[in-house]
Amino acid sequence: MTINEQPSAAPEPTSEPVPEQAAPESARPVALITGVGRSIGIGAGIARQLAASGWDIAFTYWTPYDRRMEWGAEDGAAAAIAKELADAGARTAAIEADLTGPDAPTRIFDEAEQRLGPVTALVLSHAESVDSGLLDTTVEAFDRHFAVNTRASWLLIREYGLRFRGEPGAGGGTGTGRIVALTSDHTVGNLPYGASKGALDRITLAAAHELAHLGVTANVINPGPVDTGWMNDELRTALTRGTPLGRLGTPRDTAHLVDFLCSPQGQWVNGQLLKSNGGAAS
Repeated sequence: MTINEQPSAAPEPTSEPVPEQAAPESARPVALITGVGRSIGIGAGIARQLAASGWDIAFTYWTPYDRRMEWGAEDGAAAAIAKELADAGARTAAIEADLTGPDAPTRIFDEAEQRLGPVTALVLSHAESVDSGLLDTTVEAFDRHFAVNTRASWLLIREYGLRFRGEPGAGGGTGTGRIVALTSDHTVGNLPYGASKGALDRITLAAAHELAHLGVTANVINPGPVDTGWMNDELRTALTRGTPLGRLGTPRDTAHLVDFLCSPQGQWVNGQLLKSNGGAAS
């Protein structure tokens, strides 16, 4: 299993009615967060923290992914998360999205902008994650992992760069744009996940240079072992023992770092792969 969560864009019929909201002018910047389909997940934790820090939140989710995973779908999660964010003062846009489609990123940005306005921060918290190794990974699974974890992330970053209308940075270090992607160092027994996340790292770090003229920073976070419902007792105990601080990570731990990177105080951190894992050994 992995530390991240589900992919999330071409809207399909869903049993989770999410309240539509108008898009009046707002002084709050807009963050687009992918992979916010479960209330205990990392994506939801990031959304809560950014909402509390004054951001409006567009987020994506993809219920069919959860249905085929062992933890199952969380009924009503998107609507509940949207309400929680609204209670914190954020305007919200919940977008059900299948990131296997190459047109999904464009549709996501279209809907986010229509409902909330231009996106200032892009946080990539989605993931396709099915355990398999070198000998038992299928071509279909390999291609799906790269479609969701790598290609969709590239296309989302590209779409962000093409649309970004924030304050330019152009050498002055005053830019306002932010890209943060979540990664993993899983390799053994996690071939398609680990390989596709490794490629995501390179794409995101390239954005730190190629989008610098726009005033955009781009960083990658490795959150380490975060139990969002996928660990069994044996794995939980082993990972806890392997962490110097004697506990597992929480979505809030990751959210605090994302919040800092998206803040004005985090502007000088750029082009980095940051380990926020309590010192856990690789």
